[in-house]
Amino acid sequence: MKNLWDSKKASECKTDLDMRVYTSNILGQSDELVLHGGGNTSVKIDVNNQAILYVKGSGRDLVSIEKEGFAPVKMSALMRMAKLNRLSDSDMVAGQKMAMIDETAPNPSVEAILHALIPFKVVDHTHADAIVTISNSVNGLEHIEKLFPNFLIIPYVMPGFVLAQTIYSRTELVDFDWESCEGIILHNHGIFTFDNDAKKSYDKMIDAVSLAEDFLKKNADVMFGVTKSTGSLDIESLVDLISEAKGYEVIMRVNQTPLALTYASQNNLSRFATQGVLIPEHIIRTKRVPLVIENSNIKKALFEYKKDYVKYFKSFAKDEIMLNPAPNYAVVKDYGIVLFGKSEKEVDMLNSVVEHTIKAVMRADKLGGYVSIGLKESFEMEYWELEQAKLKS
Repeated sequence: MKNLWDSKKASECKTDLDMRVYTSNILGQSDELVLHGGGNTSVKIDVNNQAILYVKGSGRDLVSIEKEGFAPVKMSALMRMAKLNRLSDSDMVAGQKMAMIDETAPNPSVEAILHALIPFKVVDHTHADAIVTISNSVNGLEHIEKLFPNFLIIPYVMPGFVLAQTIYSRTELVDFDWESCEGIILHNHGIFTFDNDAKKSYDKMIDAVSLAEDFLKKNADVMFGVTKSTGSLDIESLVDLISEAKGYEVIMRVNQTPLALTYASQNNLSRFATQGVLIPEHIIRTKRVPLVIENSNIKKALFEYKKDYVKYFKSFAKDEIMLNPAPNYAVVKDYGIVLFGKSEKEVDMLNSVVEHTIKAVMRADKLGGYVSIGLKESFEMEYWELEQAKLKS
């Protein structure tokens, strides 16, 4: 993992918020750390004798965020919310919004309370591929604990208030030694680093991810050696069927890079390619699994996919309205990956998420097998109103 710190550019930062923007931008420049609005950062600043958390606005991209993209929230309000036993999503959003000192700022990240709980000035959170690849393997928790003995390791819990509440119970209600803690790793989710100095927090992130990358290179190196498609696909029929299922004419893209072709050539593809998302946030773009096409009967494969999605929905739904059950991308045996979207931009974003996911799946397989979050957890994330709001915005 390349360290992008530039002393000259850093010296041009005149305020703590300037520095927060700079380090957020260089974190966002690495696709291996965050994709399309992923991750979040914050800095605690005293404003008129009041502690304020400047946290990334929900849905903002770290690579391009500027000062206006940070939401200034009163620390006192966030700490009060952290101590609650229960807090609904709507109440959390409303409470954070009311606690902002600038009503024109974007809604705070759903992890604002967690950022407030960490008693350091600067907090960085990413969904680093290397970290999540290891944690999403059969023995992921064991590997992570050995690699990061001085990190607080949290088994997967739902992001937002539930996660903040978990951290609160693990740190505030016990004699937790924050000074000896080098970071936090959230199983199946990502990593936090922090410090009172922006450069040190950034360096800790790069060092931790580099350690994970070195582990993968040694234990889970994968050669993407398939360079030619040997399969076939009636593209016109697939586009027509997907467009009909989605209710609009889709834009389609075929990915036949060595990475995609190697993935599509795997044995038992229907099992291998349907093991779940890399991180929970990806599900709003990819759905939990792709359509898998292993023979020429596209219509039957799509019918079965939609039937399985309806079954998945009915297994966990309470009062939710079912989203369109059609797939967002397909893996075609020995042919490659086919992506669908409303626009070129949507297809671009989907393609990058899928590429990072399939690489992680193949590397985790080398560690004994890939393991994503469960069906119930997937449903909760897919239908979480705070995630759906990101798509709408």
